[in-house]
Amino acid sequence: MKIFKKRNPTKFSESLEKTRTNLFGQFGDLFKNSELNAEFWGSLEDTLISADTGIETSEKIVTRLKKNTKAKNISSGEECLKELRSELMKIFDLNDEDPLASAQKPAVFVMVGVNGGGKTTSIAKLTHLLTSLNQKVILGAADTFRAAAVDQIQIWGEKLGVTVIAQDPGSDPGAVAFDTIHAAKSRNMDVAIIDTAGRLQSKTNLMEELQKISKIVIRESNNSSVKIILVIDGTTGQNGLIQAIEFARFVNPDGIFLSKLDGTAKGGIVIAIADQLKIPIWFVGTGEQPNDIAVFDPNLFVTRIID
Repeated sequence: MKIFKKRNPTKFSESLEKTRTNLFGQFGDLFKNSELNAEFWGSLEDTLISADTGIETSEKIVTRLKKNTKAKNISSGEECLKELRSELMKIFDLNDEDPLASAQKPAVFVMVGVNGGGKTTSIAKLTHLLTSLNQKVILGAADTFRAAAVDQIQIWGEKLGVTVIAQDPGSDPGAVAFDTIHAAKSRNMDVAIIDTAGRLQSKTNLMEELQKISKIVIRESNNSSVKIILVIDGTTGQNGLIQAIEFARFVNPDGIFLSKLDGTAKGGIVIAIADQLKIPIWFVGTGEQPNDIAVFDPNLFVTRIID
């Protein structure tokens, strides 16, 4: 079974519209009839930085472009634009194996991310995508620090027609994760999705609790079947990158769900995450409804923001 086969390219393309028109749309003017001089390179770097690509990644891209255009005797903006496409595709050349490709039943997705980042809604979207592929899904409400979090997952479970494993607020989240995995096994589920507390990256004790949950899940499951998915709010820009770096200190995210991509004009954070963390972006949120989810497509992303 492969979850990536249902890609929803139209939704993904539409979610990039603000990024394309607000910032990366400047590429057309910048590369058109431009000489590759100091002013051009400075403008290109400024454009990348203003799109939340980040200083480090933007400088790296420009440095590589300078080197490549010189080596290939490229002098026109149009040819340089082709080189930019190539450099961006190299950044996205990560391990993008389908998370269900080698998983043994039940596959386990542990969802991590900060409060307000769209984690609960992203779980609903991922559940909807899986059930539309005829996968049997069970949810685990391991965010026991907030009573409202358990209620939210149970409401989504009822709407989507899937079982939710939950305990009282304040219960041990590791126990919820344990119960969810064993319920998934006994009920012959295809996928278990476990919610976790929306930890602020600065709260070390909560991050260590997340690390504990991760160890329990791996211990109780086939290791190849466990995927940790980091949910990042696409509207937070460079703060999203800082969050990802901190989470990576405690757990090893396998992939990223970039929520609210349709709500940002600064989609360059996608490039920064891929370049600096080497973590593949698997899914993007494209709206507010459960079916507003798309598989991240690097080629479509690059084509959409540049062409």
